[in-house]
Amino acid sequence: MREVVLQTRKLSKRYRNFNALDNVDMTVYREDIYGLIGRNGAGKTTVMKIVTGLTEKSGGEFEIFGKKGSDAEKEKRRIGCLIENPAFFGNLTAYQNLRYYCCQKGITDLSQIDEALELVKLGDVRNKKFRKFSLGMKQRLGIAFAVLDNPDLIILDEPINGLDPIGISELRDTFRRLNKERGITIIISSHILSELYVVANRFLFIDKGKVLKEITKQELDIECSRCIAVKTDDIKRAAAVIEEKMNISDYKVIDSEEIRIYDENVNPTELNKVLIQNDINISGIFESGVSLEDYFKQLVGEVQL
Repeated sequence: MREVVLQTRKLSKRYRNFNALDNVDMTVYREDIYGLIGRNGAGKTTVMKIVTGLTEKSGGEFEIFGKKGSDAEKEKRRIGCLIENPAFFGNLTAYQNLRYYCCQKGITDLSQIDEALELVKLGDVRNKKFRKFSLGMKQRLGIAFAVLDNPDLIILDEPINGLDPIGISELRDTFRRLNKERGITIIISSHILSELYVVANRFLFIDKGKVLKEITKQELDIECSRCIAVKTDDIKRAAAVIEEKMNISDYKVIDSEEIRIYDENVNPTELNKVLIQNDINISGIFESGVSLEDYFKQLVGEVQL
């Protein structure tokens, strides 16, 4: 069974008459790249701030590495975060900026600075002044700051915001490297599902402080895949006919009333005919599947993101 790194139960945050978080349940496993997806103001940053101790929860609880309450406070040392960007100094080099924060964090082994810079591919510009960095380089230096003290979990709030395609690609490579080479669990928030889709293996959709869905990448692929959906009140018999009479194995029972068929060679008309011939009551056969963006729109129930 996979080790749980972070788990929240009915986590809530209230500001006077506003619920920033409303009974949020989420589970992050070791070595996940976990995507928090939601529009601006959906509650993503609030979750991150509560877990890292930047703000207090109003209700519910959370566990970090299996610890909660006062015991969880000790485990926060195993977390690196980039929620509110650290104030890097323009006239200092990348190395000098991280050395300053080593003093702030009480890190005495300065070799960790070069390790962090190499990890985010900034080793060759360690002596370049921060003010001369591109936005992508600045974001990667922020991630180097987050991994300075060798955390087991890093939490990154909108790290790809404002980056051009090259900068986004560089950050993706950095996330994969941290995850695969160091075994670091990563939580990344964004309002752009298509960007997180490339690197994350699990997702939590949140809107107006409420969890809409927690889903794996494999499940998301199934939900978004183009398919033929069959609606019937006799799922068991319909599945048997689809498999035995039509020799179709690439299908999935979605719920008590829907089967989705992913075989591209299936003819909907022929499918309908065979099902009716076998006395299966069909209430609908239609093409289904959506783009990632449309899937997100359907979840939040809005036309515009």
